Formats: sequence, structure tokens, C-alpha cells
Amino acid sequence: MDRHEYEHRIINRIVENHGRDTRQLLSILREVQHEFRQVSPEAQQKVAESLGVCITQVRAVVDFYSFLSTVPLGKFDIRISDSITDHMLGSREVAAGLCRKLGIQPGEPRQDGRVGLSFTSCTGLCDQGPAGLINGYAIPRLTEDRTDQIARLINDDIPLGEWPEEFFAIKENIRLADRLLGNPVRPGEALERTLALDRETMFGEIETSQLRGRGGAGFNTAWKWRFCYEGPETAAVCPPGQPAAGIERYVVCNADEGEPGTFKDRVLLQSCADQVFEGMTVCAYLVGAKQGFLYLRGEYLYLHDQLEAVLAARRRHGLLGKSILGREGFDFDIEIRLGAGAYICGEESALIESLEGNRGVPRNRPPYPVTHGYLGKPTVVNNVETFFAAAAIAVHGGEWFAEVGTEKSKGTKLLSICGDCARPGIYEYPFGVTIRQVLEDCGAADVLGVQIGGPSGTFLSDKECDRKLAYEDLATGGSFIVFDRTRDVIGIARNFTHFFAHESCGFCTPCRVGTALLKNLLDKIAEGHGATGDLAELSRLGRFVRSASHCGLGQTAANPILSTLERYPEIYQARLKTIDFEPGFDLDGALATARRLSGRDDANAHLSQS
Repeated sequence: MDRHEYEHRIINRIVENHGRDTRQLLSILREVQHEFRQVSPEAQQKVAESLGVCITQVRAVVDFYSFLSTVPLGKFDIRISDSITDHMLGSREVAAGLCRKLGIQPGEPRQDGRVGLSFTSCTGLCDQGPAGLINGYAIPRLTEDRTDQIARLINDDIPLGEWPEEFFAIKENIRLADRLLGNPVRPGEALERTLALDRETMFGEIETSQLRGRGGAGFNTAWKWRFCYEGPETAAVCPPGQPAAGIERYVVCNADEGEPGTFKDRVLLQSCADQVFEGMTVCAYLVGAKQGFLYLRGEYLYLHDQLEAVLAARRRHGLLGKSILGREGFDFDIEIRLGAGAYICGEESALIESLEGNRGVPRNRPPYPVTHGYLGKPTVVNNVETFFAAAAIAVHGGEWFAEVGTEKSKGTKLLSICGDCARPGIYEYPFGVTIRQVLEDCGAADVLGVQIGGPSGTFLSDKECDRKLAYEDLATGGSFIVFDRTRDVIGIARNFTHFFAHESCGFCTPCRVGTALLKNLLDKIAEGHGATGDLAELSRLGRFVRSASHCGLGQTAANPILSTLERYPEIYQARLKTIDFEPGFDLDGALATARRLSGRDDANAHLSQS
């Protein structure tokens, strides 16, 4: 059997194992890459033929996701986290050291094909970096000693399965537990109470809790679930409060926490997956869904088998599948789908597009997923922490949850704390806690500022430590990055701006072009070539990108620049030249290669620029 025939047979088997379902295109392509270390143009053609779809659809998906490659990756594919927190812990030095030890350059696999190294946006290991991925599996704490051992293992061609287990040990790092983390729910406990009550009573408990989505937007959870159950498409055919018979509904758990500095969902899935799945199942009962999905970010591949084992156990114990806990007609199951390195898929409509086998491009809204989501059907999309909290509310009641917090922000919030602090990890606080209290608890000193909510959030100065974490003041998805006075404000904004320029899906011009312009202009200022006019342009461009972009990525992409520029204008001013304008592009310098090749260096071979 020749290579082409062998490859064709393997791809046909992969496609067949996925039921020739075009909605599973991303999963199929991930498996093809796992088999062949790439998704070559020939493999793309074979996948398209096997699925009966246009080759352009397959190419578009391959090109969209950063973990998919059309050229061969190294047998050992190393990806070092490029997150700001990993930078602070020496990730660039780690990468340079590994390259020296392995005899490679970033982005170029070694000549023998054994190893390659590149950078990835964030691995979700901000509390135990510098970190990276090896063949998709997370590896934390890349110390000098550990990278020495890794280089030896690779050079000796030792299979990944034979590497020391401690290399892949991910700590939970739960530092402070409150109402939720301190009261774990026993498997089945929330479902038992839900089934003991009628649907309206349990809806009432969720409403009483005033639980809001924990992903950052803060939409009322009970409203979302009820709207999915009673959505407008049922109004014409059903009495008030009753769903239309035969209309499919879906429950989706968004575990694609790609915001640098955020890792709370990773910890919940690692330590409390049963409770997360329980919350999804309670939701499914209330809205009448029979199918659920956990969309797991590709960087959390190491959790996949563990989560599948939890799901299998729940099926064995009657907590998933047909007639859950003996209730006739209560049928619900959960499927795990893996992402492939696209930050934008954390946006709920982009996530749904990815679930359907497409590029993860955000949809126009309205309509919203709650009425027109997966396959155009009513779909609840909540993040991991929201379902985790919902299960606890189902057991302990809405009043128990709402006893703590503030008037508009009930309950507790999990924070992923990292950066310049002595005790990074997961902290659970009642809403209303001050920034000052959080900084004291995590052991932060000599604080310059704090990034709340990741790059898309707000940079706070040390003069704002009495502000509170609550929807009335500082809403956050949970990221809390501390910076001390050794850090460069412009360097922080620059890292975040590069992140957004890299992660833009390219759908709309304001984001696609605007983030690149912001990156280039901030680079010019950071490198000492900025002028007064550049600051005005930076502010103007940032406001335009914020107001004109299609989705939340573009609408928040300028936040790192605008929030630091507002709080630290003197730092930006100090970096400027004393002139009014300096070109961002050196025309004469661009001709240097042509002059060298032609052997000319006379006046006519130079350009002046003013």
C-alpha cells in the first residue's frame, strides 16, 4: 500500500468514526493532524471528498484555527505561552534556551523533523508558568532544570508517554474558598432536589438567587434559561409559560476561557467537573434540552480523558442518558468538543459556529443564541462557573446564594489571581470585595496597577484600590493580574495589543485593520519613535475600533491602550520624541537591499521623507 492510499484509508476511517457529520469537521481535522502531524492540502481534499463538502469549506477551517497546520509539525511540537504573565516569569528566555539546546529556531522545525518550537497566546497556566504545550499537552513550571531534561528526552527520541509524570502535574492552587468552593455538591444531589420540585419552583430558586453569567457580561441566568424555554418562537402556538412540543433545545458550556490571566474554569473542570455537569443537567431539565456540549479550549487537552471518565461515571449512575434518575422523558447527554486555538471562540455565537464545523466567526445579533443558537435552535450558553454555581443553588436555594454580595451583584465570584504576587491561584470572594483586600490576601506589594478582566478589561492604578468587584463598579470574568513597579506600563499595553491583533478573526474591517494599526502605532511609541501627534491618533483610533467593531473582541481591543493612557499619560509622554511627527515607515531604509544588490549608493538611490 503506497502512502497516498494509506492516508486516504486513515482519513476515511476518521470521517466514518464521526458519522460523516460535517458539524464535526473541526474534530475530524484535529484527528487528521494527530495522525499525520499536519493537515496537508491533499488531506484537506480527501476530507472534503469523504464528507461531500466543498474543499473551500475545509480550507477555511484549517486556515482559521492556529493549532491546525498545513505543513509538517515536529514530532515533538512545543508551544511556549506568550501571555504577559509568562513573559514576567521568563518565558522568552525559556524559549531561547530550549532552542539552543535543541538546535532550532522558533517557527522552524528541525531538519530531522523531530522537534519544532513556536509561541501560543496563553495556555491557561498563568499561576504556574512559564508554561507551554508539548503535542497539545500542558506542561507547567518550565525551569532551567526541567528544560534541560526535556531537551534530553527529545534528543533521545523518548515517546511522550514515557516522560516523567511530574512534568505534566497541574496544581489546583485553590487559595480561598467561600460559599461555592466550600460547599461542594454531591453527584446527583442537585438533580434530586430539582426533580422533587416542579419546574416553576426551581425556576423561582434560580430567579431568587439573582445569579448572573460569570463570564463577564453578567446577563441574568434565570431570564436566559426561561427565555430559551418559553422563547418567542413558541408564543404563537402555545399558552404562556409552555414550550412548543418537538422544538429541540441545547445546553452549551463555554469552557473556552482564552482570556490571558484567566484559569478558574480549568480548576473547576479539574476538581469539580461533576458539579459543572450537574448544573448543565439541571438547566437541561428546566429548558427541555436533550443534548449538551462542553466546548473545551484546545489548550486543556490534558483534561479531556478525565472529563470523559466523569461523564461515563454519570451515565453509569443514571445521571446522564435516558430517564435520568428514573424520571421518564428526562433524557439528556453531554458531548465534549475540543477547540483548536482560537480566542474568538469564547464569544458565544463564534463558539456555536465552531460547534457546527465552521470558522469561529461571531454572528450578527439579533437573533441571539437563546432563540436561534446551535443549528438555529434555542440554545443556552453559559460558562463553567455559572453552571457550577447553578448546581449549588439547586441544592441550597436561591436565598442562600443571595445572602452575600451587593444589591446588584449577588453571591460570590471566583478570581484567577496571578502576576506579581506571593500567592497566585484561585480565590473566591463575595461580590463587593475591594481591590485592596484582594491584593493583601494574595501577597502583592509595591503595586503599580492591576489588570481586571484580562486584556479586554480595565487597567487600574494603585490609586484605585478602594474600588469594588461588582457589576455596579468593576465587572470581571475573573482575571486579576498584578503588576509591581518594576513593570513597564507601555510594555504591558503592547503585549495585550499584540494579543488582540493576533487573535482578530478578520471578519470586520474596524477590528482586522484597526488592531493592526493600533499595534504598529504602539510599537512605534514603545521603541522611542513616537511624537505628540501619535498619542492623539492612538486615542482616536482606539475609540473608533471600540465603537465600530462587530463583536466584543474588537470592542474591547483598545482597552489596554485607552485605560493606561488615561491613568499614566506622563509615562507615554516621557517616551515621545520632541518633534511633532516622525514617519512610521522608513522609505529610504526600505531601499537598502536594492542599493546593495545594484551596487548603487549615490544621491539618486536615496529618498528623503518629511
